[in-house]
Amino acid sequence: MRDHLHDGWDLLIVAHPPCTRLCRSGRRWLSGPGKMTPPKKLPKGRTWESMKREFDEGVELFTACWRAPIPRVAIENPEMHDLARDRMPDDLPRPQMVQPFWFGHPEYKATGWYLRCLPNLEETDRLPEPERGSVEWKRWNRTHRMPPGADRGKERSRFFPAMAEAMAEQWGRSALHDLMGAAA
Repeated sequence: MRDHLHDGWDLLIVAHPPCTRLCRSGRRWLSGPGKMTPPKKLPKGRTWESMKREFDEGVELFTACWRAPIPRVAIENPEMHDLARDRMPDDLPRPQMVQPFWFGHPEYKATGWYLRCLPNLEETDRLPEPERGSVEWKRWNRTHRMPPGADRGKERSRFFPAMAEAMAEQWGRSALHDLMGAAA
């Protein structure tokens, strides 16, 4: 992807750059006492050096996308932990957090959008939320309730077609409006 960031794009939408070491849930693997020190226990089969390398690679990819010479940028990533935020560009805003059920998909999965020169994504088909604790509510929390397993990472990264449609329609319209206005 980095080879194409300078190809003259008008809009960059990056869905799912690796966030494992940048998101708040991954913070525990990057710190024992203090900042950026080995934790008491590492994930199975991992080394402290591999964890730091993955963190650095995640920061570098995110930053390359954010700093790309592209007028409109949207990067999907969860809200970051303090160590990741400390390494991000100064102009990076807080993410807009959206939910799949805002777009007609019955599921809870907070999705963060870091936006530059794009409007916040607007809900298109908000579903009524189920009663907390109900069977349906538990189904909506499928992502958070997944047991460990070989496909867990892939399943937790799933994206939702109706949200993608809203992105294409809303951000595409915004980019086209900006381009048409510049041509006038």
